[in-house]
Amino acid sequence: MSTGASEPVDMLNIPHKGLLSISIMLATIMQVLDTTIANVALPSMRGSLGASQDQITWVLTSYIVASAIVTPVTGWLSDRFGLRQIFIISAAGFVVTSMACGMASSLNEMVAFRIAQGLFGACLVPLSQTVLLDINPRERHGQAMAVWGMGVMLGPIIGPTLGGWLTENWGWRYVFYVNLPVGLLALAGMFMFLPKTPPKVRRFDFFGFTMLAIAIGALQMVLDRGQAQDWYQSTEIWLETGLFVSGLWVFAIHIRNARDPFISLHVLKDTNLLTALALIALVGAMVLGGSALLPSMLQDILGYTASRSGLIMAPRGFGTMVAMMLYGRLSNRIDARAAILLGLTLTAWSMLMMTRFSVDMGEGPIITSGIIQGFGLGLVFVPLSALAYATLEARYRAEAAGLFSLVRNIGSSVGISLLSTVLAWNVAINRTEMTAQITESGPRLADMAEKTGFPHTVLVYLVNSEISLQASMIAYLDDFKLMMIVTFALMPLVLLMRKPGGPKVTRVVVDAGH
Repeated sequence: MSTGASEPVDMLNIPHKGLLSISIMLATIMQVLDTTIANVALPSMRGSLGASQDQITWVLTSYIVASAIVTPVTGWLSDRFGLRQIFIISAAGFVVTSMACGMASSLNEMVAFRIAQGLFGACLVPLSQTVLLDINPRERHGQAMAVWGMGVMLGPIIGPTLGGWLTENWGWRYVFYVNLPVGLLALAGMFMFLPKTPPKVRRFDFFGFTMLAIAIGALQMVLDRGQAQDWYQSTEIWLETGLFVSGLWVFAIHIRNARDPFISLHVLKDTNLLTALALIALVGAMVLGGSALLPSMLQDILGYTASRSGLIMAPRGFGTMVAMMLYGRLSNRIDARAAILLGLTLTAWSMLMMTRFSVDMGEGPIITSGIIQGFGLGLVFVPLSALAYATLEARYRAEAAGLFSLVRNIGSSVGISLLSTVLAWNVAINRTEMTAQITESGPRLADMAEKTGFPHTVLVYLVNSEISLQASMIAYLDDFKLMMIVTFALMPLVLLMRKPGGPKVTRVVVDAGH
């Protein structure tokens, strides 16, 4: 609770830390859940909103692009207007726009509301990470990041299942209405327990923000629409790539010379943070991006239903949660870098297991590799989140947390697009090579027809189906092998990171008034 507008309060000694942590994590879960829960409702939305298959994807794209553009502004917004104020406005705006999405009656309305939802939701994850770091001493940052990591990972774990259940039993609009009770609880806790932070006079680098926003928006458009547009066979993708490269180039030059750049050079000079950004981008690309491949493999190759696929993949999330809780308890006893290396090793091992998948396997190998990979990912994510800020001054945390969330999300988007494209290419190559060995006029096919007694046309159909199945499975295995190689290649980066030097703790003092 607040004590007075003029009384300074040490963030490390504020009351009701547990209730505050629950409140901000509810806001985090609400935002992260919304990135996945809407996916399964798209077919129902398409019919209700009168949209085509291509048009309905804008429900996802609009949210992702808006959120990506605003995420880097988190640090400036929390400095300029106060962390508490921005956190509450973001949570309240997210709830209101969620309700508006649920009431949308046309595709244009839905896209507009989703853009607004992305704008408000962008700050929630980085601000929750900042608050948890600020209210806990450095020696408890491991436990704090374990709590935060479990909240961030909970969304992708339960999102598809919850979204499917709500859509089937209540309708797709409740995919958005479910944010109302969660958001109200989060807002109540923040109003009561989150201290007011005084604003700081800080000039807004409009030019730097504009250049970065153009680069991020263009990149997200390339990643989201590239495969559908046949990549660089499309003029649109060339134009968007040009915008991305030019915007990023101008931004990089600008922040080196600007007097008060949009992103502080102090943040970009921190070795731990830069290494963590590189690691989380590549881990997001390979592991989180690769996770998007599994549902299609399970359903298209192995013939599982959507609900069965979700159940088979659920143990992966269980492994992640166990690893996060375990590291939270042991974080003061083990070197965070050793935990990350162990996590990467387990992740690479699980991918090696995945390269041995086959079209006639049972569920056991999928579940076993999923648990190991989930456990490894948990051992990477939590200590990496803590080490990223270990050598950074506390006043730069909100800015750094915004960058961390942005790079993690972009890494996942790059991974999904890259791995999906490599998969499509490999399927085509494998199919061509296998078909070249068995042709309709070839003697091998004729011999098979004679031995089996099948009509020629039926045999051609069966062989073609088997070639397609095997070509696809080999392509998935090639993707898993690529993911394994990149994961092994990440390990030397961990050695660049440093542990916090000494027991000194930077205390963040803010105004407790509301």
